[in-house]
Amino acid sequence: MPTVTARVLGALSASVLSATLGVLAVAAPAQAASRDGTCNAGEFCYYFNSDHAGSVSDHAGSLADYGSTQPGCYEFKGAGSGKGQCIKNNAASAWNRTGKTVRVYYNTGYNGSHAYQDFAAGAKKNLNSTLKNNNASHQLISAGASYPARDDYPYKGQTSGIDPWNFYKGQCTSFVAWALRSRVGVAFHNQYKGQARWGNAKEWVAAAGRAGVPVHNSPKAGDVAVRLGGTYGHVAFVTRVNANGTFEIDEYNYVSADRYSHRTVSVGTANNQFSKFIRFK
Repeated sequence: MPTVTARVLGALSASVLSATLGVLAVAAPAQAASRDGTCNAGEFCYYFNSDHAGSVSDHAGSLADYGSTQPGCYEFKGAGSGKGQCIKNNAASAWNRTGKTVRVYYNTGYNGSHAYQDFAAGAKKNLNSTLKNNNASHQLISAGASYPARDDYPYKGQTSGIDPWNFYKGQCTSFVAWALRSRVGVAFHNQYKGQARWGNAKEWVAAAGRAGVPVHNSPKAGDVAVRLGGTYGHVAFVTRVNANGTFEIDEYNYVSADRYSHRTVSVGTANNQFSKFIRFK
């Protein structure tokens, strides 16, 4: 089908293919002495308060369901505020001391349909505004982690109006802004990092350069893929990089006007390819 290009706002307000997670699941540990309330090497640890304060709950592997009530739930075990409380929907920050990426889910059962947040190996940060006190499961995933291909865009079916991030609803830029916010945990908007505007899709590479956000020539899951050609360009969210060098994307407003699509593509400058990749994390 012919490509549908994207529009954006002006200076003040610019603009399943089966989702294989590449997951390496690790059996959930039983409540045991190894969970001692100290964040040791090889563990993923929740903290009751933001900025890694309060009681600690340490885990050596994945957990699909924390439990909601005592006795029997996984609780905060370390000294400090929150000790003894169930960790489900009570964590505010985390430290990943495993050698793998850990994905924290809003729902139990590693269900990322609503929201999730990734913690790279060694990452020590607060849960984002969606996941803070809304953590229901976590999973160790492979180094080549991918994101589920899904149409979770909150403005699906809308073809006019401005989203909360100052892009036109239904456009590729609006969808990617949502994906960055909901999947990667980056509070992206049209004036991100002090830019007057990120603007049309083809302007994002230059805006990233001015903002100090790295731009690469090859993709990684979680990147924003950019096509520079055409009147407005096009952006998409990279969900997975395949062993043969191709990669998969979630996008809006390409295959059909103002609608979601998922494709497998390759690096290049053709109309159906992408040549630059903005890496926010």
